[in-house]
Parts: sequence; C-alpha cells; structure tokens
Amino acid sequence: MTEAVRTDADGGVLTVTLDRPKANAIDVATSRALHEAFVRLRDDDSLRVAVVTGAGERFFSAGWDLKAGEEIDADHGPGGFAGLTEFFDLDKPVIAAVNGLALGGGFELALAADLVVAAEHAEFALTEVTLGMVADSGGVLRLPERLPRAVAAEMLLTGRRMTAAEGHRWGLVTSVVPASELPAEAAALAHRIRAGAPLAVAAVKEILRETAALDVESGYRLLRGGGLPNYRAMLASEDAREGPRAFAEKRPPQWTGR
Repeated sequence: MTEAVRTDADGGVLTVTLDRPKANAIDVATSRALHEAFVRLRDDDSLRVAVVTGAGERFFSAGWDLKAGEEIDADHGPGGFAGLTEFFDLDKPVIAAVNGLALGGGFELALAADLVVAAEHAEFALTEVTLGMVADSGGVLRLPERLPRAVAAEMLLTGRRMTAAEGHRWGLVTSVVPASELPAEAAALAHRIRAGAPLAVAAVKEILRETAALDVESGYRLLRGGGLPNYRAMLASEDAREGPRAFAEKRPPQWTGR
C-alpha cells in the first residue's frame, strides 16, 4: 500500500482508508493502490468484508484529482476509477463509511460499495456536468438504480448535493450517525455480515448482481438453471448443513467456507 491508501485487517474485516490531504482526491496511482486493497480482500480467505473510508472529517473523497494533470481517459487500472467501480467479480461485501463530502468520483466509489453508512454532516454529489464531463465511473449507471429515476436525473443534470439525511430517506444510505460514531457503526455492520456463512454471503452478492436487470420469473430461471457458481457452491456446501444443525443444537454455527 502507498501512503495514500492504508489498510488494517482485524477480525476478518479489512479497513481501507483513503488519505490524500486535503480532499482525498484520487489519481491513477491511488486508484491502483485501492484496487490492490480490494484484491487482497478477494484473495485472502481470512478476510470477509471491507470498510472503505476517508481520513479526516471533511472529505470522504472529492473524486478525480483535477490537479494531477492526467487525461480524462487515463487508465486507472483493472478495477477502474478508485479501484472498485469496475471490479465486478468481487464476491465479498464492501461498506463505504462516508465521513464527509463524497463528490464526483468519491460518490462513485461509495456507489460501487454494497452498503453506505454516513456521518450526519456527509453530503453526496455528482458534479461532473459542472466541469464539462459525465459521471461515467458508474455514477450515471448506478445512481438511477439506487434512487428514484427523477431524483437521480436531477442530481446528474445539476450536480446538486444530497445530505446524508436525505440519502437515508431515499434508501441510498443504510444509517446516519454522529461523526464520532461512524467507525463503530461501520465495524458493527461489518461484523454482522461476517457472522453469516461465507459462501452464503458470496451467493447473495452474486444473485443481486446477476438478477439486477431481470424480473422475478427470469431470476428464478437463472437460479434454478445452474448458471450461478456461488449459489451452486452454497447449496452443496458443508456450511449449508452446519447452519440448520447448529440451530437445532442451540449453538453458534462453525463456518468453514466449504
């Protein structure tokens, strides 16, 4: 990891901290460093979930580093901008703990996460149109999936900011807490996810991803048709037998990930 991206692993949770004063802006090198962190999450069996956050209290991330002098179509690496926006085969959950302003690509990084928790003073915006650009690192694609289309269109077309409280009302944000409580809130959510069976969690991510554009009937056909490898692995796993057995025996399950 670079100084701009710090990682800390504890109890199966990988905390990824973006630390580029003053605004935690992201250049190509930082995107690649973030991707390395998320690859570590994917490849390390001892890690179950990640929390990505920003250093300081004012910015989660201001997005693309406009002062870096990089071309608009610069290659940010295999994970896309911020290392996560195009990392489509990551089957472990990522929580964005938004500790301040999430602007432009910073908001796109949060949107690429599976869940968002936010400090009360956090705000979100896709400001690209005000700079002559489009939020093409996932914002223009993901925001209409997470918000009513009219609300998403307004944000994309005007660049206006959304408060954490409004984001919570729309279901974009899972929870809003005082800034001092944000790390504990994100950690508690991560550990609740970690309590589930690894293969079942991976299957949920896979099913959500692969059925996002399908109606329920088509989704069932995909489930029953054998086209989802994580789902198939979960059905055949020892963990799928261990869960009911532990419930019947009134004890905590002992997951093996097999």
